Amino acid sequence: MTFVRQHTALAQAYDGITRVVADLDDDALQRPTRCRGWVVADLLFHLLCDAQRALVTLASPADGPADTDDVSYWRSFPAGADPDAAARHAWWARRSAAAFDRPTGVVRIWADTAPAAVRAAGAADPQGCVTTQGHVLRVPDFLATLTTEAVVHHLDLVPDLPDAPPPGAHAVAVAVATMDGLLSDDTVRPADWDDLTYLGKATGREALTDRDRMALGEAAGWFPLLG
Repeated sequence: MTFVRQHTALAQAYDGITRVVADLDDDALQRPTRCRGWVVADLLFHLLCDAQRALVTLASPADGPADTDDVSYWRSFPAGADPDAAARHAWWARRSAAAFDRPTGVVRIWADTAPAAVRAAGAADPQGCVTTQGHVLRVPDFLATLTTEAVVHHLDLVPDLPDAPPPGAHAVAVAVATMDGLLSDDTVRPADWDDLTYLGKATGREALTDRDRMALGEAAGWFPLLG
């Protein structure tokens, strides 16, 4: 995908999160999500940390060549690889979000930070590389990783928010392309999965059915593709 498309997708992904949370009151921000132990405000804080990481990374140019791309990046974080670390992060995020006087405080900082990250992305060198989490990525690939995480967590935010808007089509397309890359070239997802179902199954948010396993064959053993 081109840099312009990746920037557009990130802008759409972060705007989608904002549209979900912007008008929520303190009670709604304490509704459950699909992430174990996290309410909406907790998960939004996790996303806020990602947007802050984006600002740091985009201001941290690195010499190339890249050592990973937007798909192989996720292979460094296989599903269930370190449950203790995941539990520690989940607990840290809960305590950090709870430190705000009110849950809406997280929303205010997100509303300032996410657009700033998108502007920084638009100003980055499309041919350049950046460093994050021990890897060097091309800028467009880095933006794709941010978009994929935002789309997956957008879907995590909304199960108990029936009026929330879905993520935008461009952002979803980037996340789907990531799952396609992780799945392999010779495996086709089941025909009855739409994009959002695919993302739910690929990230372990939705369990594979017997029919799914039959359609996927040997590839069923690779699920979830990421956590």
